[in-house]
Amino acid sequence: MRDIPLADIFVRTLGQGARKVLALHCTIAHSGAWSGLASALGDEATFAAPDMPSHGRSSNWDGQGDFFDHVTELSAAHLTEPMDVIGHSFGGMLALWLAVEFPELVRSAVLIEPVFFAVAVQDAPELVKQHDDEAKPVSDAFAAGDMEQAARLFNRMWGAQDGPRWPDLPERIRAGMIRGIHVVPAVDNALFLDQKGLLNTDVLKSASMPVLILSGSETHPVMPVIGEGLARRLPNARTGIISGAGHMVPITHPDQTAAVIRKFWGDPSSTTFRVRVAAAPEITTSR
Repeated sequence: MRDIPLADIFVRTLGQGARKVLALHCTIAHSGAWSGLASALGDEATFAAPDMPSHGRSSNWDGQGDFFDHVTELSAAHLTEPMDVIGHSFGGMLALWLAVEFPELVRSAVLIEPVFFAVAVQDAPELVKQHDDEAKPVSDAFAAGDMEQAARLFNRMWGAQDGPRWPDLPERIRAGMIRGIHVVPAVDNALFLDQKGLLNTDVLKSASMPVLILSGSETHPVMPVIGEGLARRLPNARTGIISGAGHMVPITHPDQTAAVIRKFWGDPSSTTFRVRVAAAPEITTSR
Protein backbone atom coordinates (compact mmCIF):
# COMPACT_ATOMS: atom_id res chain seq x y z
CA MET A 1 0.00 0.00 0.00
CA ARG A 2 1.18 3.49 -0.76
CA ASP A 3 0.87 5.25 2.57
CA ILE A 4 -0.44 8.79 2.49
CA PRO A 5 1.97 10.98 4.47
CA LEU A 6 0.46 12.82 7.40
CA ALA A 7 1.46 16.05 5.66
CA ASP A 8 -1.01 15.18 2.88
CA ILE A 9 -3.92 15.09 5.35
CA PHE A 10 -5.65 18.43 5.71
CA VAL A 11 -6.60 19.37 9.27
CA ARG A 12 -9.06 22.16 9.94
CA THR A 13 -8.89 24.04 13.26
CA LEU A 14 -12.21 25.28 14.59
CA GLY A 15 -12.82 27.26 17.78
CA GLN A 16 -10.40 28.68 20.34
CA GLY A 17 -11.44 27.03 23.60
CA ALA A 18 -9.27 25.32 26.16
CA ARG A 19 -10.81 21.88 25.67
CA LYS A 20 -8.96 19.98 22.93
CA VAL A 21 -11.25 17.94 20.66
CA LEU A 22 -10.46 15.53 17.83
CA ALA A 23 -13.46 15.53 15.46
CA LEU A 24 -13.89 12.77 12.86
CA HIS A 25 -16.39 13.35 10.08
CA CYS A 26 -18.69 10.94 8.25
CA THR A 27 -18.10 9.32 4.88
CA ILE A 28 -18.38 11.56 1.79
CA ALA A 29 -18.32 14.68 3.96
CA HIS A 30 -15.29 16.71 5.08
CA SER A 31 -13.95 18.51 8.13
CA GLY A 32 -16.07 21.58 7.44
CA ALA A 33 -19.08 19.54 8.55
CA TRP A 34 -18.03 20.36 12.14
CA SER A 35 -18.24 24.13 11.69
CA GLY A 36 -21.76 24.43 13.06
CA LEU A 37 -21.08 22.34 16.16
CA ALA A 38 -17.79 24.09 16.89
CA SER A 39 -19.51 27.45 16.56
CA ALA A 40 -22.36 26.33 18.84
CA LEU A 41 -19.83 25.32 21.51
CA GLY A 42 -18.42 28.84 21.37
CA ASP A 43 -15.18 29.38 23.22
CA GLU A 44 -15.36 26.07 25.11
CA ALA A 45 -13.34 23.92 22.71
CA THR A 46 -10.81 23.85 19.91
CA PHE A 47 -11.49 21.22 17.25
CA ALA A 48 -8.76 19.48 15.28
CA ALA A 49 -10.79 18.12 12.37
CA PRO A 50 -8.89 16.10 9.74
CA ASP A 51 -10.22 15.29 6.29
CA MET A 52 -10.14 11.55 5.63
CA PRO A 53 -8.18 10.41 2.55
CA SER A 54 -10.24 10.97 -0.62
CA HIS A 55 -12.25 13.61 1.24
CA GLY A 56 -12.08 17.39 1.49
CA ARG A 57 -8.58 18.74 0.95
CA SER A 58 -6.71 15.52 1.78
CA SER A 59 -4.93 13.38 -0.80
CA ASN A 60 -6.67 10.44 -2.44
CA TRP A 61 -6.54 6.89 -1.16
CA ASP A 62 -5.28 4.61 -3.93
CA GLY A 63 -7.55 1.70 -3.00
CA GLN A 64 -4.70 -0.52 -1.82
CA GLY A 65 -4.49 -2.16 1.60
CA ASP A 66 -6.92 -1.76 4.50
CA PHE A 67 -8.62 1.64 4.48
CA PHE A 68 -9.95 1.26 8.02
CA ASP A 69 -6.48 0.62 9.44
CA HIS A 70 -5.00 3.41 7.37
CA VAL A 71 -7.50 6.11 8.36
CA THR A 72 -7.36 4.99 12.00
CA GLU A 73 -3.58 5.42 12.00
CA LEU A 74 -3.88 8.86 10.44
CA SER A 75 -6.54 9.88 12.97
CA ALA A 76 -4.50 8.58 15.91
CA ALA A 77 -1.59 10.78 14.87
CA HIS A 78 -3.62 13.80 16.01
CA LEU A 79 -4.04 12.47 19.55
CA THR A 80 -1.06 14.43 20.78
CA GLU A 81 -2.34 14.63 24.37
CA PRO A 82 -5.46 13.54 26.28
CA MET A 83 -8.36 14.85 24.20
CA ASP A 84 -12.11 14.54 23.85
CA VAL A 85 -13.00 12.67 20.66
CA ILE A 86 -16.20 13.22 18.71
CA GLY A 87 -17.07 11.08 15.70
CA HIS A 88 -20.08 10.97 13.41
CA SER A 89 -21.27 7.87 11.53
CA PHE A 90 -18.12 6.18 10.16
CA GLY A 91 -16.19 8.78 12.14
CA GLY A 92 -18.01 7.47 15.22
CA MET A 93 -16.69 4.01 14.47
CA LEU A 94 -13.17 5.44 14.22
CA ALA A 95 -13.65 7.27 17.52
CA LEU A 96 -14.68 4.00 19.18
CA TRP A 97 -11.57 2.26 17.87
CA LEU A 98 -9.34 5.09 19.12
CA ALA A 99 -10.98 4.84 22.55
CA VAL A 100 -10.16 1.14 22.67
CA GLU A 101 -6.62 1.43 21.31
CA PHE A 102 -5.53 4.66 23.04
CA PRO A 103 -7.55 4.94 26.26
CA GLU A 104 -4.84 7.03 27.89
CA LEU A 105 -5.26 9.68 25.18
CA VAL A 106 -9.07 9.69 24.86
CA ARG A 107 -10.47 11.68 27.79
CA SER A 108 -14.07 11.17 26.66
CA ALA A 109 -15.80 10.02 23.50
CA VAL A 110 -19.01 11.14 21.81
CA LEU A 111 -20.17 8.67 19.18
CA ILE A 112 -22.89 10.20 17.00
CA GLU A 113 -24.83 7.55 15.07
CA PRO A 114 -21.83 5.15 14.87
CA VAL A 115 -22.38 2.72 12.01
CA PHE A 116 -21.11 -0.39 13.80
CA PHE A 117 -23.69 -2.71 12.22
CA ALA A 118 -22.06 -5.82 13.73
CA VAL A 119 -23.68 -4.87 17.05
CA ALA A 120 -27.12 -5.03 15.46
CA VAL A 121 -26.19 -8.28 13.67
CA GLN A 122 -26.00 -9.78 17.16
CA ASP A 123 -28.85 -7.86 18.78
CA ALA A 124 -31.44 -7.25 16.03
CA PRO A 125 -30.56 -9.07 12.80
CA GLU A 126 -33.97 -8.30 11.32
CA LEU A 127 -33.12 -4.58 11.33
CA VAL A 128 -29.81 -5.25 9.61
CA LYS A 129 -31.71 -7.18 6.94
CA GLN A 130 -34.06 -4.22 6.56
CA HIS A 131 -31.06 -1.94 6.13
CA ASP A 132 -29.46 -4.29 3.62
CA ASP A 133 -32.66 -4.50 1.59
CA GLU A 134 -32.94 -0.72 1.51
CA ALA A 135 -29.26 -0.38 0.60
CA LYS A 136 -29.39 -2.91 -2.27
CA PRO A 137 -29.64 -0.20 -4.97
CA VAL A 138 -26.43 1.30 -3.58
CA SER A 139 -24.74 -2.12 -3.65
CA ASP A 140 -25.95 -2.66 -7.21
CA ALA A 141 -24.46 0.67 -8.28
CA PHE A 142 -21.10 -0.30 -6.75
CA ALA A 143 -21.25 -3.67 -8.53
CA ALA A 144 -21.89 -1.89 -11.81
CA GLY A 145 -18.99 0.50 -11.21
CA ASP A 146 -21.32 3.52 -11.30
CA MET A 147 -19.78 5.70 -8.59
CA GLU A 148 -22.01 8.68 -9.33
CA GLN A 149 -25.16 6.60 -8.90
CA ALA A 150 -23.73 4.98 -5.77
CA ALA A 151 -23.02 8.40 -4.24
CA ARG A 152 -26.43 9.70 -5.21
CA LEU A 153 -28.30 6.76 -3.70
CA PHE A 154 -26.08 6.59 -0.62
CA ASN A 155 -26.69 10.26 0.07
CA ARG A 156 -30.43 9.79 -0.48
CA MET A 157 -30.51 6.95 2.04
CA TRP A 158 -28.54 8.70 4.80
CA GLY A 159 -28.78 12.43 4.20
CA ALA A 160 -31.68 13.42 1.98
CA GLN A 161 -34.26 13.28 4.77
CA ASP A 162 -32.98 16.61 6.08
CA GLY A 163 -31.55 18.14 2.94
CA PRO A 164 -31.80 18.96 -0.74
CA ARG A 165 -32.17 16.39 -3.50
CA TRP A 166 -29.10 15.42 -5.54
CA PRO A 167 -29.83 17.73 -8.52
CA ASP A 168 -30.15 20.66 -6.13
CA LEU A 169 -26.73 20.14 -4.54
CA PRO A 170 -23.88 22.36 -5.76
CA GLU A 171 -21.65 20.64 -8.31
CA ARG A 172 -18.62 20.77 -5.99
CA ILE A 173 -20.59 18.95 -3.27
CA ARG A 174 -21.69 16.24 -5.70
CA ALA A 175 -18.12 15.88 -7.00
CA GLY A 176 -16.79 15.51 -3.45
CA MET A 177 -19.30 12.79 -2.66
CA ILE A 178 -18.45 10.88 -5.84
CA ARG A 179 -14.75 11.21 -5.08
CA GLY A 180 -15.08 9.65 -1.63
CA ILE A 181 -17.76 7.04 -2.19
CA HIS A 182 -15.28 4.26 -3.04
CA VAL A 183 -14.29 3.96 0.62
CA VAL A 184 -17.78 2.71 1.61
CA PRO A 185 -17.43 -0.92 0.47
CA ALA A 186 -13.79 -0.89 1.63
CA VAL A 187 -14.90 -0.78 5.28
CA ASP A 188 -17.94 -3.09 5.11
CA ASN A 189 -16.11 -6.00 6.75
CA ALA A 190 -15.08 -3.85 9.70
CA LEU A 191 -18.58 -2.42 10.14
CA PHE A 192 -20.77 -5.46 9.47
CA LEU A 193 -18.53 -8.43 10.29
CA ASP A 194 -16.46 -6.93 13.11
CA GLN A 195 -13.29 -7.71 11.20
CA LYS A 196 -11.25 -5.84 13.83
CA GLY A 197 -12.62 -7.91 16.71
CA LEU A 198 -14.06 -5.10 18.81
CA LEU A 199 -16.88 -7.36 19.99
CA ASN A 200 -14.53 -10.09 21.17
CA THR A 201 -14.62 -10.78 24.89
CA ASP A 202 -13.31 -7.91 27.05
CA VAL A 203 -12.00 -5.79 24.13
CA LEU A 204 -14.40 -2.92 24.75
CA LYS A 205 -13.63 -2.92 28.47
CA SER A 206 -10.43 -0.99 27.80
CA ALA A 207 -12.55 2.01 26.75
CA SER A 208 -13.38 2.92 30.35
CA MET A 209 -13.59 6.70 29.80
CA PRO A 210 -17.03 8.38 29.74
CA VAL A 211 -18.75 7.67 26.42
CA LEU A 212 -21.93 9.28 25.07
CA ILE A 213 -23.70 7.67 22.11
CA LEU A 214 -26.14 9.97 20.33
CA SER A 215 -28.91 9.14 17.87
CA GLY A 216 -31.51 11.18 16.05
CA SER A 217 -35.10 10.30 16.85
CA GLU A 218 -35.96 10.14 13.12
CA THR A 219 -32.99 8.06 11.99
CA HIS A 220 -33.00 4.55 10.53
CA PRO A 221 -34.32 2.15 13.20
CA VAL A 222 -31.09 0.16 13.23
CA MET A 223 -29.09 3.13 14.56
CA PRO A 224 -30.50 3.40 18.12
CA VAL A 225 -30.18 -0.39 18.40
CA ILE A 226 -26.47 -0.02 17.64
CA GLY A 227 -26.16 2.79 20.17
CA GLU A 228 -27.97 0.94 22.92
CA GLY A 229 -26.05 -2.25 22.20
CA LEU A 230 -22.73 -0.45 22.42
CA ALA A 231 -23.77 1.25 25.65
CA ARG A 232 -24.47 -2.16 27.20
CA ARG A 233 -21.07 -3.45 26.13
CA LEU A 234 -18.98 -0.45 27.17
CA PRO A 235 -18.10 0.01 30.86
CA ASN A 236 -18.99 3.70 31.15
CA ALA A 237 -21.39 4.65 28.36
CA ARG A 238 -24.73 6.41 28.07
CA THR A 239 -27.08 7.08 25.18
CA GLY A 240 -28.86 10.26 24.15
CA ILE A 241 -31.53 11.30 21.66
CA ILE A 242 -31.82 14.48 19.61
CA SER A 243 -35.57 14.65 18.94
CA GLY A 244 -36.49 15.55 15.38
CA ALA A 245 -33.06 14.77 13.95
CA GLY A 246 -32.17 12.13 11.38
CA HIS A 247 -28.79 10.51 10.76
CA MET A 248 -27.00 13.80 10.11
CA VAL A 249 -27.43 15.00 13.69
CA PRO A 250 -24.36 17.25 14.19
CA ILE A 251 -24.82 19.00 10.85
CA THR A 252 -28.56 19.55 10.88
CA HIS A 253 -28.89 20.20 14.61
CA PRO A 254 -25.58 21.68 15.83
CA ASP A 255 -27.07 23.81 18.60
CA GLN A 256 -28.98 20.92 20.13
CA THR A 257 -26.04 18.57 19.75
CA ALA A 258 -23.80 21.14 21.43
CA ALA A 259 -26.22 21.43 24.34
CA VAL A 260 -26.12 17.67 24.92
CA ILE A 261 -22.32 17.48 24.60
CA ARG A 262 -21.90 20.43 26.94
CA LYS A 263 -24.04 18.68 29.54
CA PHE A 264 -22.08 15.45 29.05
CA TRP A 265 -18.75 17.20 29.48
CA GLY A 266 -20.01 18.93 32.59
CA ASP A 267 -21.60 15.84 34.15
CA PRO A 268 -20.69 12.60 32.35
CA SER A 269 -22.49 10.58 35.03
CA SER A 270 -25.87 12.05 34.07
CA THR A 271 -28.41 9.57 32.76
CA THR A 272 -30.57 12.02 30.77
CA PHE A 273 -29.39 13.30 27.40
CA ARG A 274 -32.39 14.25 25.28
CA VAL A 275 -33.09 17.49 23.44
CA ARG A 276 -36.27 18.40 21.61
CA VAL A 277 -35.74 20.51 18.54
CA ALA A 278 -37.49 22.50 15.86
CA ALA A 279 -37.08 22.16 12.10
CA ALA A 280 -33.55 21.59 10.79
CA PRO A 281 -31.54 23.56 8.20
CA GLU A 282 -30.36 22.10 4.91
CA ILE A 283 -27.77 19.32 4.78
CA THR A 284 -25.28 18.46 2.05
CA THR A 285 -23.34 15.45 3.35
CA SER A 286 -23.97 11.87 4.43
CA ARG A 287 -22.51 8.87 6.26
